[in-house]
Amino acid sequence: TIPIDHLIFDFDVLDDKDYKQPPADGAYIRGLFMEGARWDRKIRRINESHSKQLTDTMPVIQLKPLRKEELEQRLVYEAPVYKTSERRGTLSTTGHSTNFVLDMRLPTDKPPSHWIQQGVGLLCQLDN
Repeated sequence: TIPIDHLIFDFDVLDDKDYKQPPADGAYIRGLFMEGARWDRKIRRINESHSKQLTDTMPVIQLKPLRKEELEQRLVYEAPVYKTSERRGTLSTTGHSTNFVLDMRLPTDKPPSHWIQQGVGLLCQLDN
């Protein structure tokens, strides 16, 4: 058991396959879309979008609960996850938009500022 004030989540983007059994710890997340970039399945990192491709379907992602001190320090982009592509909503009492879900730490070879300038984010649903 991890006290809530020591809890943090890390994320592991998995291979494209069907996971029938739940993970030993955490949860699997399915059905997200990356906007502004793509998930490069060969190098297992964020990469530039293919020409004329606005979104990329993400593979299954494992949400892994950890103690803050166990979080591996590596180059990541903290990709914001939004419910819809509008990326805006009403400001809630937590100080976040009601459309914002959480930030997901995703591995990258480029500085996070590169992906921020590209407007990269994850979406729970597409408009069409």
